[in-house]
Amino acid sequence: MGDVKAIIGLGNPGSEYESTRHNAGAWLVEQLARDAAQTLRPERKFLGLHAKVNLAGHDLHLLNPTTYMNRSGASVAALCQFFKIAPDELLVAHDELDIAPGAARYKTGGGHGGHNGLRDIISALGNVNAFHRLRIGIGHPGSAKLVTHYVLGSPGKAERQAIDDALTEVVATLPDALAGNWAKAMNRLHSFRPS
Repeated sequence: MGDVKAIIGLGNPGSEYESTRHNAGAWLVEQLARDAAQTLRPERKFLGLHAKVNLAGHDLHLLNPTTYMNRSGASVAALCQFFKIAPDELLVAHDELDIAPGAARYKTGGGHGGHNGLRDIISALGNVNAFHRLRIGIGHPGSAKLVTHYVLGSPGKAERQAIDDALTEVVATLPDALAGNWAKAMNRLHSFRPS
């Protein structure tokens, strides 16, 4: 597996979506940019908001696509082509219905699990799914019929705090992940329980 060179945060563009559960991946990238005192700037050629940061000695591209979620692939593919980044050098952060708020999981490869952003990225990368994922738990509304409304809704205060706590823990595990110590990063992140 290659070293991570870019972290992609999935979400939908525009102020009406920025606090919705579907934007949990974008929240992580925004936090990383803030922590590095960098600004995510509109970059037309990548169809997204982009910044370059150094995290724990690693130069990283941060990208939040400004396409809609189901068109995220065009943005990711443009970044990869421009900077010659291979799929296994990507970490894609996204919301995950099958994990409770306050938990997050690393995963490498696999299918899209019905996530439209992942589906489009896999397709845009030439049906390659060998990228790293960060699955940020948002919980499940209990019925498939309710999912669309749920992911496009905003979490309550306690729920958002739990997600933010998980993102803080993600940031703490990233130096290990970036150094290729995935097992160590996973052990720490996967055992995290919000207080």
